Amino acid sequence: MLSFDFYLVVDLEATCCDRKTIPSVKREIIEIGAVMLNRELEVVSEFQRFVKPVVYPQLTPFCTALTSITQEMVDKAPSYGEAIGDFSQWVADYPKFVFCAWGDFDRRQIRYECKRHGLSNPIQTTCLNLRTMFGRSQDLPGLFNLNESLKMANLEFTGVHHRGIDDARNIAKLLPFCLGHRRLDRGSAPLTPRL
Repeated sequence: MLSFDFYLVVDLEATCCDRKTIPSVKREIIEIGAVMLNRELEVVSEFQRFVKPVVYPQLTPFCTALTSITQEMVDKAPSYGEAIGDFSQWVADYPKFVFCAWGDFDRRQIRYECKRHGLSNPIQTTCLNLRTMFGRSQDLPGLFNLNESLKMANLEFTGVHHRGIDDARNIAKLLPFCLGHRRLDRGSAPLTPRL
């Protein structure tokens, strides 16, 4: 039985390229977005930091177009060590949290970057893959992306897609459905999942 008091919803944005010039193992976090919710699923706090990449410091046009994160934003941003340090201090105010993300990328990327930078990982807790939980709790075939899932729940996406803090806020809105506290309205036809 899980024993926790808070749900930590995290969404990261990372360096990327549509021309495969940045290998997946060399991707770096450029934004940390997080929302902390209590057991009643009420938002109690938010965290957001841009992060300066060092392996591939120049953002690709594809990355900027996808995320709306500009070169100027990351050039002025703190290092990964500083940003994850701020994040660690923030989560320390909320002991006994469970880590939640839409998929497994965010958990793996934090672990990978902490290891690469020789830093301790602030996520030493149970991790929930909300993308998988959404499908299972709603008896849906396959996996759905965030926008599809919001539409099925009759929720509007707010903010800018592929911005860490905005994605985290929208994922948080789906938490009652992922946990099975709310059910989808079956009057709307289910979408075909994109795998």
